[in-house]
Amino acid sequence: MISLSGLIDFYTFYNFFRGIFESVGLGESSAWISYLATGILISFIVINVMIIATAFYTWFERRTLGRFHVRRGPNRHGPFGLLQPFADVMKLIMKEDTLPDEADKPVMTLAPIALVAPTLLIMTVIPLSENSFLGSLNIGILFIVGVTSVNSIAIFMAGWGSRNKYAVLGSMRGAAMLISYEIPMALGITSVLLLSGSLAMTEIVKSQDIWFIAVMPLGFFVFMAAATAEMSRTPFDQIEAESELGSGYNTEFSGIKFAILFLAEFMAPIVTAAVAATLFLGGTKGFDPIPGQAWFALKMFLVIFVLLWFRATWPRLRVDQIMAFAWKGLFGLGLFNIFLVAIEIMLLSGSAGELSKSDLLIMSIVNWTITISTLLILLNLFGHKKLERPEPVPSPLANMAAEAD
Repeated sequence: MISLSGLIDFYTFYNFFRGIFESVGLGESSAWISYLATGILISFIVINVMIIATAFYTWFERRTLGRFHVRRGPNRHGPFGLLQPFADVMKLIMKEDTLPDEADKPVMTLAPIALVAPTLLIMTVIPLSENSFLGSLNIGILFIVGVTSVNSIAIFMAGWGSRNKYAVLGSMRGAAMLISYEIPMALGITSVLLLSGSLAMTEIVKSQDIWFIAVMPLGFFVFMAAATAEMSRTPFDQIEAESELGSGYNTEFSGIKFAILFLAEFMAPIVTAAVAATLFLGGTKGFDPIPGQAWFALKMFLVIFVLLWFRATWPRLRVDQIMAFAWKGLFGLGLFNIFLVAIEIMLLSGSAGELSKSDLLIMSIVNWTITISTLLILLNLFGHKKLERPEPVPSPLANMAAEAD
């Protein structure tokens, strides 16, 4: 498979810097200086690529939502509105950065940083090649789960630091939702670990002779539903329930702090798509001669589009419905999926303890059948009964009656 990883590979940069530092006579100390310089350079590249990608994602989301809602979306700045993200950034930078008199200023200042930093850190362990440096971290998936848990702290910091009652209520409700959905998301990831037998992201990709979305669709459903709630996206966007809380935890933020908060929010779908593509869609695996990075980008785009499709079509749930879905729905489905996958592995794995491709195909057929049956049963048991819609009665005041013609 063609690989472009040499262009941004850690060791390529490391050898480049070490050659420079040794040529100026640094000797043995050139090793750790080269590591430091390489880390700074790659961090600079990742941060700027993610920020620019997020800027264009906001344009793509607004244009796509416009198509879904039969409207145009941003179209004023640049061709097809392509310069709209830069216009938004300039507007936010020029706005005054106000702080309430009673606010806890250090906490309020650190909250946007604490919200965006974990999102960027997750990208460091996403393997974009077989020889990915941090992608080979032997506890990569635990790193992702641990880092994402910081979001609830950051949101509570934002509400508490502003000393606004509506913001505090929004942050408390948001933190409760995020903590609740971390559990089913971890359960969805656990089934991946059972099949791959490793916590390293590169090993998870290598173990997917058949994509895990085909092998265990129920685990993918649980993970994506919980991840959507973790991002506070429709239908789980209770953190910023504008109609109830006046925008929630970010009520008192303005200027660049407000921009950073929404940078983290719009960056979240990109990061979630990267994690989902790695865990369930085979990562960089594809077909020659298209490079693996191109396949990975295509899979990310597919996940992003599906998430955007949900946002454009689904209504917002009430907070009690959201919490009930986490504990009464996803939690039970996640546990059921873990036991199901564990039993299948025990029955199908041979003496070597490994699953062949034919074993994975058998698991796929069984799990798709069980997943569809389980979801249909749950929908019939807990879903709303079909109600007969009353015949609409036109109002004469609206000039809709026949006699008004």
